[in-house]
Order: sequence, then C-alpha cells, then structure tokens
Amino acid sequence: MKNIQKKIFFPISILLLFINGCQTTSSNDLISGSDNIFGDPLVIDTPLNQIDGVPIDGDRSLFQPIYFSYDSSAISPDQAAICEGVAKHLKQGGGVIVEGHGDERGSREYNLALGERRAIAVRHYLIELGVNPSQIQTKSFGEENPAIGDRHDEEAWSKNRRVEFAIY
Repeated sequence: MKNIQKKIFFPISILLLFINGCQTTSSNDLISGSDNIFGDPLVIDTPLNQIDGVPIDGDRSLFQPIYFSYDSSAISPDQAAICEGVAKHLKQGGGVIVEGHGDERGSREYNLALGERRAIAVRHYLIELGVNPSQIQTKSFGEENPAIGDRHDEEAWSKNRRVEFAIY
C-alpha cells in the first residue's frame, strides 16, 4: 500500500509544485504606458493589421532612415536631427511606425531584439522631443528586411543597421 501511495503521491506532488510555480502575467502587467515596447495604442503582440483604425503600413519616403553603429542602439548626434524632423512633423498630427532593423550578423533572435531596442530608443527620443506616445508604434524586423541584401560586407551591413519611419 505504501509503495502505491509513493507512486501516486510523488507525481501528483511534482505536478502541483510545477503548476504553483508557474506565474501568469495578465495583459495589464504587459501594458505600462510609455514602457510598452510596442508603443501606444498597440496591445501586446497583436499585429498592426488586426487592430481597427491602426494602419498596417506608412510612407517611408518622408524621412531618411537613421543608422546605428555595430551592436548599438544609441542614436548618434548626427542622426538626432532626423528624429527632430520627424518629431516636428508628428506634432502637426498623424503617427509613425518606428521600424528597427539589424544586419545579418548574429542570430535571428538577437537581431530581432536589437532591432526592437533601436526602435524603442528612437521612440523614447521622439517622446523626449514632445511627441505624444499614442502617435508612435514600434516594430522590429531584425535582419529580415535588409536595405542591401545582395552583398555581405561592412558597407552593406552599415545600411542595414537602421530605423525607418513609416509615417501615416
């Protein structure tokens, strides 16, 4: 009898410990104002084209991309002027999808995270410049959409390490 109790009790105990140890996160925990990594008004992982009233694309020809150093999400002073022009435009209305990109070096996951950090850095700078956070969404493409994809050298990589502004 004791052997049967051990065979039943032990797996059930392990299962209960596992279930109690798992922590759930409510959607309210993931949305925290300007710290929302997807920008307002996006909600968690909902794709842009699945939210009523939010565009799935924008005009990328209004502002040139800003470029980043290797493995960096810091906005250089010479690139800050572009952000200032975007901020001035957005203060008159509309919105922007800030799209972060990386070059092909590193893993896919790493480059998605780096593209996200770049987009978030630009988002924070736009907010510092007075843009309403509700006008800004962020999106990371990582290495998936290179500006120059047919070459694999420093010149091409430097053009792929960028943030683009999709204005709507």
